[in-house]
Amino acid sequence: MKVTTCFRPIAPTTSGGLFKTHLKCTAHLAWGNSLRNTARMSGTTNNQGDLNNNSVLRKPVQEFLPDPAWAHRSLAVPEKHDDGDVRAQYRPFLLTQDVADEDWISKLELSTAVRMASSEFERTGERLKILVLYGSMRGRSYSQLLSYEGSRILWRLGCDVRVYNPSGPPIKDDVQHDHPKVQELRELSKWSDGHVWVCPEQHGTITAVFKNQIDWIPLSTGSVRPTQGRTLAIAQVNGGSQSFNTVNQLRQLGRWMRMFTIPNQSSVPMAYKQFTDATDKNDDNLMMPSGNRDRLVDCMEELVKYTILMRQHFDLFNDRFSEREDKRRKEEEARKKAEESDSVNGVNVKSM
Repeated sequence: MKVTTCFRPIAPTTSGGLFKTHLKCTAHLAWGNSLRNTARMSGTTNNQGDLNNNSVLRKPVQEFLPDPAWAHRSLAVPEKHDDGDVRAQYRPFLLTQDVADEDWISKLELSTAVRMASSEFERTGERLKILVLYGSMRGRSYSQLLSYEGSRILWRLGCDVRVYNPSGPPIKDDVQHDHPKVQELRELSKWSDGHVWVCPEQHGTITAVFKNQIDWIPLSTGSVRPTQGRTLAIAQVNGGSQSFNTVNQLRQLGRWMRMFTIPNQSSVPMAYKQFTDATDKNDDNLMMPSGNRDRLVDCMEELVKYTILMRQHFDLFNDRFSEREDKRRKEEEARKKAEESDSVNGVNVKSM
């Protein structure tokens, strides 16, 4: 935009007209200079300026190109090396080997995440431990189907994946903490490095089935916090058009549980159209190709990357000033009580 300014003699007035005109011209010049600077920085602009703030975009420093040596490799735990009881109880998502070899997940290009996961396993000798929760107990539950697809992606990326069955735990109260399903859920959360939460949207919010599971996981059990410092990936399924109410609430829950929720998220509209026919056992209720399926892959890939980065600094991110101060005060109080117990009428009996 070309800005021209015409200076002409201005008669001074007692009402401050000269001063007002000077301010107007100065503001006009500043606005014009700002537009020219924006155009130079971004390379493109329009009459409204740099609406998309392109001038401050960070250019990628490194491009991660597909590596053929890693692109389609699987880090899944072989059945002969897997725990039989764990496999039977927590891995209902696994397909028969012949179906898995031809499954769409086996054809995904995931070279960067696979290479990262392989290096992490070599470094630590431990797989990433991921707990998967879903929020429906219907016979054909789309949140369950989506959680299974996500689990298969994580499984291929070498994670130790365990899916919790939401059937069985009682409605949250203050007396049934020792219920087997409650204890199972809490132990799984303590065991995990990260979570995946998949929930349907019902009446514009999360389901009672899902919330009941979260309510049974305490923020702390003694000195142990079952969710603090874990990573979290979130997804929702919709019976109709796409909505983000549920993922927003899941993100809020994750924050309250002191978890690190990944930036990406998945919301699947019209979920009943997204999976193969339930009567076709050969297809096993697999997700059909779509942008929604691609987004699910993005989320699982991102979860693995973030978990690898965060897990090695688990203690660092759980170190807080307020908790250090609380610990210091308690230790100081304990020291004073110990000193008082050693004194009789102000005399330290131990020194006698």
